[in-house]
Amino acid sequence: MADDTIASVIPLRQARLKKRDRKAPGRAKASRSRKRAPKAAGVTGDEAESSSSSSLLPAEFLIPPEFLPANDVVAEPSAAPPTIPGPPIEPAIRSRRQLAPVLLSIAALALAGVGVTINGWFARSLGSSDIAGWLFLAVGVAADLVALVMPSCAAGLWQRGQRATATLGWAVWLMTFVFAVTAGIGFASTNITDVTTARASRITPAVANAQEALTDAMSARDRECKSGVGKFCREREATVAQRRQMLDAAVASVAQAADPQSDAAIKLVTWASGGMLRPTAEDFAMLRLVLLALLPQIGGILLLVGRHSARN
Repeated sequence: MADDTIASVIPLRQARLKKRDRKAPGRAKASRSRKRAPKAAGVTGDEAESSSSSSLLPAEFLIPPEFLPANDVVAEPSAAPPTIPGPPIEPAIRSRRQLAPVLLSIAALALAGVGVTINGWFARSLGSSDIAGWLFLAVGVAADLVALVMPSCAAGLWQRGQRATATLGWAVWLMTFVFAVTAGIGFASTNITDVTTARASRITPAVANAQEALTDAMSARDRECKSGVGKFCREREATVAQRRQMLDAAVASVAQAADPQSDAAIKLVTWASGGMLRPTAEDFAMLRLVLLALLPQIGGILLLVGRHSARN
């Protein structure tokens, strides 16, 4: 065993001979015999190159692994785990950040268009003549456009240090905003009242039956009370009063069904609060009126927020 180990440690590459040594006849013969030895032994050129290159390796690579200590065994480099290609995260986040201001600006312009239309329509309806109506229309449209653009302009002036001009701009915006909100309240209340009244005046089968019963009761009362007031006349009067109450109840049910949104909202709030909150139909009607008047007028604020989000 020791002989094999020592033999494996012996380097295979010999030192080069100097020019003067090459001229010696004995050494020249020895070198020729070494060159011919691989061919005689049946060793190819590739094997000779591999043996010559292996002589350049350290001794640890020439010693068999079973003869090395446990700590000196050279471990093969582990292959790096394959990287799974995936979409870059930063461009996706950047695209989302750029998409949000665009959508916000689109929503602001949509609300602004609705607000301009509402203010123009309601302002024109206040005119007593065509000329007055068109003048009111121009005032309403201009006021709504000022309320849309002024927040961005005032914020830009404030950032540039022109505080007095920016404060004046915010004051003008507040004035136009209040005007636009009042126009929105007028538009919403007018249309909601018209629709509710039209729905409440519907003739349902229950209302038709109640009206027919009241008519029959009134005819019977008139026939009975024609000759004078007596016992049967009083009974007919009581029947007429009862049928009239039935008709009022039928009409009230139709009027309540004319605004199903308020009825459903009241029931939902009462159920969610466990009966602690019991809003009336007028409470919800006022809340709805305020929201319908305010939402079309916040386009300028949304546009300001969208522009600042795009810059950041």
